[in-house]
Amino acid sequence: MKEKGRKEQIVVRITGVDRPGLTASVMSILAKYDAMILDIGQADIHNSLSLGVMFRIDEQNSGHVMKELLFKATELGVNIGFAPISDDEYEEWVNRQGKNRYILTIIGRHLEARQIEAATTVIAEQGFNIDSIRRLTGRLSIRNPRKNARACIEFSLRGNAKDRDAMQASLMALSHTMEMDFSFQEDNMFRRMRRLICFDMDSTLIQTECIDELAMRAGVGDKVKEITARAMRGEIDFKQSFTERVALLKGLDVSVMKEIAENLPITEGADRLMTVLKRCGYKIAILSGGFTFFGEYLQKRWGIDYVYANELEIDENGKLTGHYVGDVVDGQRKRELLRLIAQVEKVNIAQTIAVGDGANDLPMLSESGLGIAFHAKPRVVANAEQSINTIGLDGVLYFLGFKDSYLD
Repeated sequence: MKEKGRKEQIVVRITGVDRPGLTASVMSILAKYDAMILDIGQADIHNSLSLGVMFRIDEQNSGHVMKELLFKATELGVNIGFAPISDDEYEEWVNRQGKNRYILTIIGRHLEARQIEAATTVIAEQGFNIDSIRRLTGRLSIRNPRKNARACIEFSLRGNAKDRDAMQASLMALSHTMEMDFSFQEDNMFRRMRRLICFDMDSTLIQTECIDELAMRAGVGDKVKEITARAMRGEIDFKQSFTERVALLKGLDVSVMKEIAENLPITEGADRLMTVLKRCGYKIAILSGGFTFFGEYLQKRWGIDYVYANELEIDENGKLTGHYVGDVVDGQRKRELLRLIAQVEKVNIAQTIAVGDGANDLPMLSESGLGIAFHAKPRVVANAEQSINTIGLDGVLYFLGFKDSYLD
């Protein structure tokens, strides 16, 4: 718009019961006087509208605009207020827009005021300003509570953390004490364009360790579980522990593997997560320290693009030999595979996601653009920047910015 006379900025704020056409009515009046829209935002909570518009207009027309908007507000039964913005105030506001933007996502079975207060206190102490707040999960019924309920709120923040490590530690402490999980991400183009997601399998996609299931049927369950637990806690080298555990399976009939595969306990939310990821075009990989037999079973179930795991050696009688074939898929191998698949798919590493629970998942979690510890061991949670411990695997969708209303 070409400026002719003296201009001024005005913010108009409208609140009240929402109705179709309200925003159009406001814009019609502003358009009549050739107003330039500098900013606009609207929120609707339980049919209660909050609309804000900042516009620039000729000083000689500002009185007419406010008068007509006031009449229109009375006609529509809403409240309206006006505030002048000086040129200096406006320029200061523009300059603040150059600050970094971040997204804080908090999730849980339920989110109460005490949890939101605690999270927002942490970010306020770090000097962030909240630009907007979105609820990503659907509305909850009071009369018919939903099984496996989940709640998620996303905060758009502007600013720079005074102490990023201290903030991360504070949020982590809240996660432990207040039954909620969080993700803190820079709001950049990579966050909006994730393309590849890599999952651990055992205790992530499925709620068991396949090697433990095999061991129970071989009569060595307690021995193998003890070694598994030590490995997942990072107390012993994964390759060493894997070799020891596989040796204990010697003589087990391979038919047992089929029976286990057909009865794998799928993690809550996994089916929903995979359906959405496939629908949205994500490339999906299983990078597992478990076994290819079970990974390939899940591959058929969900249409997984890549499966890398360990191959058990089988003798001519259909029995496990107690050895494995090829290299062990350990933590470093998972990191290498994530990089390799990203290269093959021509995906920037910042567009990748990794999800896992064990110490051997830490290398790929740290390598990926978004590493998520899922119902993980304490050491993994302590070293991961994002974690999910309160809800199912579909909580990953909220960290990616998906909204229930777009999915269900």
